[in-house]
Amino acid sequence: MSTAAENLPHVQPAPPPAAAPVDEIQRIFAAQQLRANRLRNSTADERIARLKKMKTAIMERTQEIYDAGAADFGKPEPEVDLTEIMPVISEINDAVRHLKKWMKPKKVAATLTLLGTSSHIQYEPKGVALIIAPWNYPINLCLGPLVSAIAAGCTAILKPSEMTPHSSAFMQKLVEDLFTEDEVAMFQGGPEVSTALLDLPFDHIFFTGSPQIGKVVMTAAAKHLTSVTLELGGKSPFIVDKSANIKDTAQKLAWGKGVNNGQTCIAPDHVYVHEDVREELISRLRERWGEVYGKDTAAVKASPDYARMVNARHHGRVVSMLEDAKAKGGKVVIGGGSDRADNFFEPTVVTDVGDDTLVMQEEIFGPVLPMRSFRDISEPIAEINARPKPLALYMFGKDQKVIDKVMKETAAGTTCINHCMIQFLHGNLPFGGVNNSGIGHAHGHHGFLAFSHERPVVRDHFSSVWMFFPPYTGFIRKLIKLTVRWLA
Repeated sequence: MSTAAENLPHVQPAPPPAAAPVDEIQRIFAAQQLRANRLRNSTADERIARLKKMKTAIMERTQEIYDAGAADFGKPEPEVDLTEIMPVISEINDAVRHLKKWMKPKKVAATLTLLGTSSHIQYEPKGVALIIAPWNYPINLCLGPLVSAIAAGCTAILKPSEMTPHSSAFMQKLVEDLFTEDEVAMFQGGPEVSTALLDLPFDHIFFTGSPQIGKVVMTAAAKHLTSVTLELGGKSPFIVDKSANIKDTAQKLAWGKGVNNGQTCIAPDHVYVHEDVREELISRLRERWGEVYGKDTAAVKASPDYARMVNARHHGRVVSMLEDAKAKGGKVVIGGGSDRADNFFEPTVVTDVGDDTLVMQEEIFGPVLPMRSFRDISEPIAEINARPKPLALYMFGKDQKVIDKVMKETAAGTTCINHCMIQFLHGNLPFGGVNNSGIGHAHGHHGFLAFSHERPVVRDHFSSVWMFFPPYTGFIRKLIKLTVRWLA
């Protein structure tokens, strides 16, 4: 098979499919509402069977996924394995292994005021779910939430990004082969399709994308009081203390910023490095990228392991951000080369960037890495707290006092200490943002809960609540006051 560098089909994207008419969207939505009522009583074994069938189909079609990833933005096969296929398979395995336990009603102890009752939490599917996926990891971030929806017993309508047509075409065929349209359906198209879908009264919306579009989704959901899970983004800081192992830090930073050409919502967006180790970090980072992708622009461009930007518009956006930084005094110390013809942009580090630069104001979502130095850890903490809460924060160092200070004095959706991005792969941890970087959680049990209603059930046996019923006679009034004082 040709490498992505030798053959870049993403330069000639597939023509987008015709958008589905509104009446077709409404027809399938109505069918899913009826199906959702029947799925409410589906068993764990029935849901597990659907997930296993999905897993088998994905593993049988890995070559199609490789081809789609290369065609959309030159992703190398190992990167597709690690970032598209493996996370979805892991989600399926986790759900298959634990679903019976997740679905089992959870007993809850009675409170003092409700002695004589028994209680439990019953997990019910929310109903019809809408999953809107982004373009940067089109298969992972569409099929991953679908696993959680199926595990919870929901029906689902999927809306993939129009910017990765080959990946969307693969998923369309996969969905049509695996599911009936009243269980899982997919609609492709641009904003007009998203708008038509968001007009419908879904029971839950799972959206992955930018904070700006997240606000649009949340506004639309509010019209129907629809619950939402918003996996957003933001500018994820990467702090390097002078106590850090710089060689190890550079190796992990080079990977975190290089994978998928920096187009990752939890990629290191900008670096704060202690001034005592700044030059060593730059040197080590240059050395590591040279080992991985090539020592000059031509070598990086020819590397079979380096992806491309998704399209010319996003390529041009990142070029403009770098040019803005340079015009305002920024210095390119690593990389800087790009080629609009095939959306190539090499790993780049720019230093001496001010607060007024675009690279310090906007989420970069590309392979440009602004770097600022500090003398005291309070400096990056103050800058981080002056911005919206990020989806991820990375802290590298061995000084536990410094680590504790960063953890106590900042807020972020997720955090890694002495590594980056691996928190997404930890299926037992909730993944999600906070405020501007997201609402709600995903993955594993947390994903199951996102698509489930936790229904509280109380059964009375011999409680004494009846003693507080009106009419409020003198005796009952005294009894209520005594009870309040006793509880206090």
